[in-house]
Amino acid sequence: MTLPDDILTRVADRVGTPAFVYDAVELRHGVARLKFVLPDVDFFYSLKANPNVSVVRTLTSQGIGAEVCSLFEIEACLAAGVAPERIIFVGPAKSQQEIELAISLGLKAIVAESLPELKLIDTVAARKGVCQRVALRINPSFHTPGARLSMSGKATQFGIDETEIEAAIALIAEADSLRLSGLHVYMGTRILDYQVIVENSRDILALARRVTEISGEILDFVDIGGGFGVAHGDHEADLDLERLGEVLAPVLRAAKQDAPQTSIAIELGRYMVARAGSFLARVRYTKISKGKRFAILDGGSNCHSAAGQAASFRRNFPISLVGAKTGGEEPWSLAGPLCTPTDVIAHDLKIQNLEARDLIRVDRSGAYGPTASPVNFLSFGMPIEVMVDGTEMVVIRERLDLAGYLGPQVPRPLERDEDRHQLEEIA
Repeated sequence: MTLPDDILTRVADRVGTPAFVYDAVELRHGVARLKFVLPDVDFFYSLKANPNVSVVRTLTSQGIGAEVCSLFEIEACLAAGVAPERIIFVGPAKSQQEIELAISLGLKAIVAESLPELKLIDTVAARKGVCQRVALRINPSFHTPGARLSMSGKATQFGIDETEIEAAIALIAEADSLRLSGLHVYMGTRILDYQVIVENSRDILALARRVTEISGEILDFVDIGGGFGVAHGDHEADLDLERLGEVLAPVLRAAKQDAPQTSIAIELGRYMVARAGSFLARVRYTKISKGKRFAILDGGSNCHSAAGQAASFRRNFPISLVGAKTGGEEPWSLAGPLCTPTDVIAHDLKIQNLEARDLIRVDRSGAYGPTASPVNFLSFGMPIEVMVDGTEMVVIRERLDLAGYLGPQVPRPLERDEDRHQLEEIA
């Protein structure tokens, strides 16, 4: 489901372009569908897909948790009203400041991705006089093919290798201020085959049983990752969510029978937000270069890198003209404003004849848009973002103005005491 052309035209006329527009009804519908198909799963929204506070609030108001990777993402969750005990903190390079904040807030768990990080968490927790809940992110020995981007089962910066599980559990057992509360495994992303997700889940749950046996601890939760894919072109088919629910249900039931006190979590980013967003850009100029038609847009890969500079996505996003036109379709290439040949969001797209002021929509763009794009290249800045909820339209991120761009660039001396790094590094 996507917002109709007339709504997008109204948004573009009111706030200008480039712009991202999100459909709150679709966001809520997506969560409801997930919970209906997989009722035994505790879902978490992964903010890296889209950390806009209004998007986070809309999703988490449906009773799901949040997965964060940075201090700012933690603060975005708090601003959105997410309870700290519904936040999981992941990431391979957490700073001492971030760990201190996570402990102070009482997050659901800090997911440790290395033995040195476990030691740092223990030291900080001991200083605060608390016993901190930690989960182990494991990089397993097994590898399940099918992800467009594999993140485990190979040499990687993410997680603790499966061969070090016993060492990690021993470290937690010997620590005065740590408690093992969970397990986290993330195999990869953009998985469109439900059978791959089922096999991943079965392998991860077997690994969780092994961790329980070694540690003797009852885990609060097992995070079996996510990585549900969204199709972006005719050559791809959407994940069959209903079939996934049917086949995964007995696997989850068996796990709950083995460990009834352990919840099963799935973290999703792209799958929760991609379909709910559209990127809008206007044609500024048209030209023919060596027999090839080009439409030059006011926004391109600087706002939406997944549709531009990422070659694996470039031809895949559903792109169309907003509003009907007469006449046949011709091949057009859609380029953005950047001074680089990679700023082309569509090559030889069959579309009706384009003219200046025409409005282009790129659907399935709710994930990895402005925050994953080179918005500062050529200093165009962040595009405006709008949320549509039925008949209500709300700006949820203003376009960058001159003061916002130049303000942080005012020179100042470094000698002042308040500029010094206040955090004491812990060996």
